[in-house]
Amino acid sequence: MTVAQDLLDILVCPKCKGQLEHRTEPKEELVCNACRLIFSVDDDIPIMLIDGATPF
Repeated sequence: MTVAQDLLDILVCPKCKGQLEHRTEPKEELVCNACRLIFSVDDDIPIMLIDGATPF
């Protein structure tokens, strides 16, 4: 399963309020290219904590 599309439609980056890219491979994650942060998805729940994001 993946994050529901209606949820993806309203989610934004918690830092800059910009759009997120939804990636499903190799693992599901949400990416903010503006802030260069990766937010993980655990059991179909996006973890949208800035301190928990992984920079790239």
